[in-house]
Amino acid sequence: MPALPNIPRTVFARVLALAAALVLAACAPAVGPDSGGGPRMQAGEPVPVALLVPGGDGAAGDAAVSRDLENAARLAIADLEGVAVDLRVYPTGGTAGGAQAAARQAADEGALILLGPLYAEAANAAGSTVAGDGLNVLAFSNNAAIAGGNVFVLGNTFQNVAGRLTAYAASQGKGDIFLVSAQTTAEEAGRDAVARAAGASRASIVGDLSFALNEEAIRDAAPRIAEQVRATEADSIFFTSGNSGAMAFLPQYLREHGISSETTQFIGLTRLDLPPEALSQPGLQGAWFALPDPALQTNFRNRYAEAHGGQPHPLAGLAYDGIAAIGALAARGDALSRSSLTTGSGFVGVNGIFRLRADGTNERGLAVAQIRNNQVVVIDPAPRRFGGAGS
Repeated sequence: MPALPNIPRTVFARVLALAAALVLAACAPAVGPDSGGGPRMQAGEPVPVALLVPGGDGAAGDAAVSRDLENAARLAIADLEGVAVDLRVYPTGGTAGGAQAAARQAADEGALILLGPLYAEAANAAGSTVAGDGLNVLAFSNNAAIAGGNVFVLGNTFQNVAGRLTAYAASQGKGDIFLVSAQTTAEEAGRDAVARAAGASRASIVGDLSFALNEEAIRDAAPRIAEQVRATEADSIFFTSGNSGAMAFLPQYLREHGISSETTQFIGLTRLDLPPEALSQPGLQGAWFALPDPALQTNFRNRYAEAHGGQPHPLAGLAYDGIAAIGALAARGDALSRSSLTTGSGFVGVNGIFRLRADGTNERGLAVAQIRNNQVVVIDPAPRRFGGAGS
């Protein structure tokens, strides 16, 4: 795959300026308090933002992701033009109780919005704690079950990915989908997301099959999948499993029964290019999956490495995106309210364009990629702006 362009730092300043412009284009100037309520920022004053991180419990993993989230947020703050952010960091220990205490302290100390926490239960607890204060929470979770009220999830959801891939499959004549999932809570949620996405597009689910998540069950499922794919004349197979689960084995088993991406398009709900060694798996050649804008992602990783001497955690960019949204609203002088946060044209961050929905979930502009000759090739670029008003 050709090297992605090295986007200068000034481009990121322009990206955040564009985010502000998108907000201005979408909303008429407001006079007086925001119609959706919420705390209003003081003109010329730094915006107090509480960053809730999972550190503080002594776990090395939580400490590392906490560090990277803070570093990414400070990179975003440095890229803002004409807007100052007073970032205050609160460790939660990765627990609901810790998040509740951190959220209460942040609100009492004057935070106008909470960025984080990471874990779903912690985010739910933080949101409940500050709801009475009129504060919104931009959580790093991708769990749509906790979204709503004053809690928004920034993480890429199953529904985002499923919607992008089912629509693309239908546009390419691959819309008759056979759906394959393992019997786990996460994959059942993924299965439901794909079914909803197909119902909202020109794609259709022509059959489905599930199995227990162990190698014997996966091997036993392969001939049944192959038989039903042929019987339903499916154009594609949509897998909810990732390479840490069934996809480590299932593509090869299907090849042994005459089914591959050469005969029936393989589509993955998860990042099939991770870990990187998965790219050399014969059964994944030709498969499709979705990912954030690769150029913006690569530039962010390069900038982060230059500033901090290592690669950021995969979730670190969500902190940058949260600051991008807050900075865009601050540039307008708007309140940090639900109506402002859910502006239809959205925002721009290191993961590309995104917008927050009234139900607390999000929509992200994703690229469609294919694994070819052990490499990732983008076959449909990420959009650069949203159409329609959103919801």
